[in-house]
Amino acid sequence: MTQPSFPAAIRARAPLRLGLAGGGTDVAPYCDEYGGFVLNATIDKYAYAMIDLRNDGRVEFVASDQQRQWSGPATERLPIDGELALHRGVYNRIVRDFNDGRPIALRMTTFADAPAGSGLGSSSTLVVAMIKAYQELLGLSLGDYEMAHLAYEIERLDIGLSGGKQDQYAATFGGFNFIEFHKDDRVIVNPLRVKAWVISELEATTLLYFTGVSRQSAAIIEEQRANVERRESDAIEAMHLVKQEATAMKDAVLTGNFDKVAASFQHSWAAKKRMAKSISNNEIEAVFERALAAGASAGKVSGAGGGGFMMLLVPPERRMDVTRTLNAHGGQVMNCHFTENGTQGWKIN
Repeated sequence: MTQPSFPAAIRARAPLRLGLAGGGTDVAPYCDEYGGFVLNATIDKYAYAMIDLRNDGRVEFVASDQQRQWSGPATERLPIDGELALHRGVYNRIVRDFNDGRPIALRMTTFADAPAGSGLGSSSTLVVAMIKAYQELLGLSLGDYEMAHLAYEIERLDIGLSGGKQDQYAATFGGFNFIEFHKDDRVIVNPLRVKAWVISELEATTLLYFTGVSRQSAAIIEEQRANVERRESDAIEAMHLVKQEATAMKDAVLTGNFDKVAASFQHSWAAKKRMAKSISNNEIEAVFERALAAGASAGKVSGAGGGGFMMLLVPPERRMDVTRTLNAHGGQVMNCHFTENGTQGWKIN
């Protein structure tokens, strides 16, 4: 078995993201037929992947945050059913497409700063981080678009998980991006030059609230996809409105108009709930009501919906009032800072 002669330890990370507007319009068949717009921004929470080479002819994957692991012989293609399918799916594509089918004996350890199903794109971001680690290991020449598209193919085509395309591009490129999704997998990433004071104000006014409930985004997205295929007029009209708000949010962020930012949040959330019945629930609505009563100006669920993280806009002078209210509700309040860089990798000699 041929092993690459590279340093024994590889590290990589990729940033998680907040979906500011347009989420869901990056999901086929909507984006293929109508085109999708998404505005997102990466934050200082990450998915990590680490590779240590082995000399015993075996592959081991460890998701240390989930306390899950899998191991087996280092073969050309690993089975992808069962534990840690994402890890095995990435390994298979790397071996097939970039290592001439030669197996690689290694230990891959991963963890993320947010759980799967959090609404911050953690699963797709983890795939990007793993690809970045293999890029460092094998010295691969992959551009940002190539890496993001590869991550999308592995997750959506090779493994067959339902979902959109925005997370892979956000994690790869980093920063504030207005992303266009068109048919035939054509994606255009438009980096935004957001003023420093606008970013500071967004950080001061943004609260993340983890409901404590991680959900399977694939089921929600499958309902959304089915609504489009069945030509459900209300769901499609709602997606048109969500797409429209991505442009409105872009303009509001670039000009620093925070009244329009809050209004766009409200319009987006109202429209998003019409895209699929499982996007909201009584628990989520109760949290919103308490947050608004305590001083929040607007909010939405990040990601597909149904649970995970809620993103709230709160005037800084009311921040502690809302924090105390949400802490009493039983979830977890977090701050966040926006980041400029996308995925990064490095070697430990």
